[in-house]
Amino acid sequence: MLAMLSVELRKLNRSLAAVLALAAPSLIAVFAFFLLLRGGSGRPWTQWMEASAGIWAYFMLPMSVTALTAMVAHMEHGPRAWDHLRALPVPRWRIYAAKAICIIAIVVIMTLLNLLLTLVAVRAAGMVKPVVAPTGAPDLAKFLVLNGKIVVAATLLVAIQLWTALRFSSFVPALALGIGGTFFSVVATSAKEGVFFPWQMPVNMLAKEAWRVETALALGGGLGAVALALAILHLARREVL
Repeated sequence: MLAMLSVELRKLNRSLAAVLALAAPSLIAVFAFFLLLRGGSGRPWTQWMEASAGIWAYFMLPMSVTALTAMVAHMEHGPRAWDHLRALPVPRWRIYAAKAICIIAIVVIMTLLNLLLTLVAVRAAGMVKPVVAPTGAPDLAKFLVLNGKIVVAATLLVAIQLWTALRFSSFVPALALGIGGTFFSVVATSAKEGVFFPWQMPVNMLAKEAWRVETALALGGGLGAVALALAILHLARREVL
């Protein structure tokens, strides 16, 4: 399994995955920096950090997962490398499991980058314009837990997007699914049923109602793990992609 992970990491190093991993959270940090400069007074750290996590969970994370899974799948679909990969003397499920692990790892890294870059952006804005400097002290433990929950709740979304991207040789179905899911998540933000919608599960980690947080976390993490395992087994049994 370590060998498969090493291969996947080398492939990602030759792709634009690193650019995507840095660009998406950087955009949120830049937005926070200039938004803070437009203010006239300081606000609590919690407000800025929760806003950053909300933007990430609400829009950037789903779109990043869409782009990332499509990119990873296209590395094999493009050069028609599946025949070679599936002929290797290793269990087929490891090939797909390695891809899933790498994608989840990148999502974790991107989520942490969003947290760290937002901290830097807010601090920098406060230095440029002291009157808008955030008040209090940032509760890093609280924010780390919140972002960890966001990643766990996004597992079902990752499983669905990864299965679609690997199942179809064209990148169109995966992109259409990701864009469509994000669109409906945006237009149905206030719907109570959104807690059961995979694309809204991550942002429900910021809900005020405890039942929404617990439900989205259980469904996104629990069903997500099951869906990911089933997707890997299904793809490993297919003879032709």
